[in-house]
Amino acid sequence: MLGREVDLLACYPRAQRDPAGRAQAKTDRAVHAARQFGREFFDGPRECGYGGFRYDPRFWEPVVPALRDHFGLRAGMSVLDVGCAKGFMLYDLARLIPGLRVAGLDRSIYAVSHAIDDMRQRLVAGDALRLPFRSASFDVAISINTLHNLPLGRCNRALSELQRVAHRAFVTVDAWRTEDERDRIDQWNLTAQTVLSTDGWKHMF
Repeated sequence: MLGREVDLLACYPRAQRDPAGRAQAKTDRAVHAARQFGREFFDGPRECGYGGFRYDPRFWEPVVPALRDHFGLRAGMSVLDVGCAKGFMLYDLARLIPGLRVAGLDRSIYAVSHAIDDMRQRLVAGDALRLPFRSASFDVAISINTLHNLPLGRCNRALSELQRVAHRAFVTVDAWRTEDERDRIDQWNLTAQTVLSTDGWKHMF
């Protein structure tokens, strides 16, 4: 699975986070609510997730050129987003690369049913462990900060599914290089069930 490490999200705006503050506010109830990936996670209070998950072109619009150039995306090609949430990235891909065919899958029925209007018919609620698509039916599969929400053994299966349905894939996960980074991830994390070191992820891939 592992090809090479590449940062295609270099132009994604970095939010100012307060991991220590999140850690103080984090409760078992908040973690449980977040891991349901429902209204509370997307559009409920900040301690349970996003605190309001709304479209803003400043997030994905700057990333589209990097994805386009890396994969040679053009009209007629197809992209699947596994962990698409409300379809914001797919919306900007389709808008900025006319003729690109896009589809998305997310485990959250809430997110799919509250997707951005132009994407709603292109998204399905489903399981990354059993993607409901034919083998080799996409040129590219993308999964950003999604697979780490699975237990370790299921991460392997989800990676195999990405390989099955797409010719190429781009995957990002939470990873740490230092103990300080590991502590900050632990403080901030609500949903990830597998957080490995960078070397650990590479070994698994």
